[in-house]
Amino acid sequence: MTILPGNTNRPPILAAEPPKSPWGSGDDDQGGGPRNPWALPPGGRKPANKPTALDEFLKKARGGGGGNGGGGGFGGLPVSPNPRALWLIGAGIILLVWILYTSIHPIAPQERGVVTYLGRYSGTLDPGIAMTMPAPIARVVKVDVQNIRIENFPETGSENLMLTRDQNIIDLAYAVRWKIANPQDYVFQIDKPRETVRATAESVMREVVANQTLDAALGPGRAQMENQAQERMQKVLDDYKSGIVVVGVGIKQADPPARVNDAFKDVTAAQQDAQGVRNQAQSYAKQVIARAEGEASQFDKVYEQYKLAPAVTRRRMYYETMEAVLAKSDKTIVEPGNVVPYLQSQGARRLPDSVPAAPAAVTPTQPVTTTGGGQ
Repeated sequence: MTILPGNTNRPPILAAEPPKSPWGSGDDDQGGGPRNPWALPPGGRKPANKPTALDEFLKKARGGGGGNGGGGGFGGLPVSPNPRALWLIGAGIILLVWILYTSIHPIAPQERGVVTYLGRYSGTLDPGIAMTMPAPIARVVKVDVQNIRIENFPETGSENLMLTRDQNIIDLAYAVRWKIANPQDYVFQIDKPRETVRATAESVMREVVANQTLDAALGPGRAQMENQAQERMQKVLDDYKSGIVVVGVGIKQADPPARVNDAFKDVTAAQQDAQGVRNQAQSYAKQVIARAEGEASQFDKVYEQYKLAPAVTRRRMYYETMEAVLAKSDKTIVEPGNVVPYLQSQGARRLPDSVPAAPAAVTPTQPVTTTGGGQ
């Protein structure tokens, strides 16, 4: 070994030996020390299935063992499996999502949100985006206050028989329209709103029908029954503080039971015929009364004129009466003397007679001359 001259305080440098790399002296099989991990192995290829440090870390995190009795590690540091940490991270993510999901509440324009804190009513949310405490501390119930719900009676095509005031049975089908007016009362005051509405409607309608006759329920009394049912239903629901408003009640069908429907149709037809004849009689009576009143008014006017000039009025009435009577006759009466009382008028209008009249005798006023010279 040759020592190069220089500073005697510095450690000697071996001239015959080249400086060594921290990874060893070479990359071939003859070099000593560890091989450079970044250099290609002999043959120019890396091992195909050699596990990496990340694979070892994941394997140990899942509880798997490693080489040398679980020794080894990543970057030369030992890593111990810890599944509890993974569970805590997953639980934290789920909790965060739950808090965001139950704290942010989008309220649609037709909705209202009823807020409760630990089961106690806190307030009502208007349309928009609102935030509350997460569940189960706070709870929001969304209620549609604009949707009009319709309840049909009966729900199926079966009969819905009710008893009228005159002890007759009627098959009634109707519908009830309602909506939510007060979300707070709707959520807290009644347990089953739809069932409550149906029970109230059924009870009220039976009461209304029981106060109507069969004829009124079949025809002219329907509008009155609808108004009464709506008013009474609203009163009952207001007493319950249900937060529900009844929009309307409509009767869709009011018929007798199917087994006697044909007989009721015959009765209805007879009643309509009787009503038609009654209307005709009333119309004729009104015409007769109007004509009589007109004649009486005319007589009163004539009487007023008669009181002013009795003789003139009497003669005028006589002439008018004779004119009306003789207008129907085909004879002309001439009053002056020396004239035949009854004279056939040429060109006079002749009315048909029911009984043929005998030919009237004609008295010649001048002698008749014949062709033979006789008179």
